[in-house]
Amino acid sequence: MQVKVLDERSIRKSGMLSGMQMERAISFLEVIRILNGARISYVLVGAYGLAGWRKESRATEDVDVVVSAKQVKKAVNVLCDAFPHLEAVDLPVVVRLRDRETQDVAIDVMKPLQQPYRDVFKHTHSVQSEGLKYRVPSLEMAILMKFSSMTSLYRASEDRHRDAQDFIRMVKRNPELDKEELAELGTLVYPDGGKDILELVRKASAGEMLNI
Repeated sequence: MQVKVLDERSIRKSGMLSGMQMERAISFLEVIRILNGARISYVLVGAYGLAGWRKESRATEDVDVVVSAKQVKKAVNVLCDAFPHLEAVDLPVVVRLRDRETQDVAIDVMKPLQQPYRDVFKHTHSVQSEGLKYRVPSLEMAILMKFSSMTSLYRASEDRHRDAQDFIRMVKRNPELDKEELAELGTLVYPDGGKDILELVRKASAGEMLNI
């Protein structure tokens, strides 16, 4: 089996780009440091969490973390204490921490209530950066997350197309992905998800158009 290589530099470079392009952006490393210090169980997802598998840096406005269901409230409290300019907005599947002044979302504390977030803690990859250890989704889980997003009927068309671009990049830049595991994970989204995700992987690898 080929070794799966995550490009940790792309995660760090994404943080640097965000800091340069957005004046009030909160560093993902600051968020990690706070959550680690409070012994919160979490997985870094979103643009930062998937950058290492995408192997391309990209600026982003917010930091996304999936937090253990029992620790969501604690995570929100410690983050709001650390960043008093943020206020919490509790929604059904996520607690959004937004800037009181601009109302921009800075941190999304996601509740593990829906798939694939409910099973993300079972499929992670450990990363170490600047003395901090944290978890991101495994390669197969990262691809599944993009599959789930880009096939969602509730997601805006422009966002689904961006998800498709990320899906294609991760598939092409990680030929060592485990298709058997990916197919199994696909059923978390819906019963035929395994078959459908493998077909999209085939098309992405062959340079064919993805119909989403």
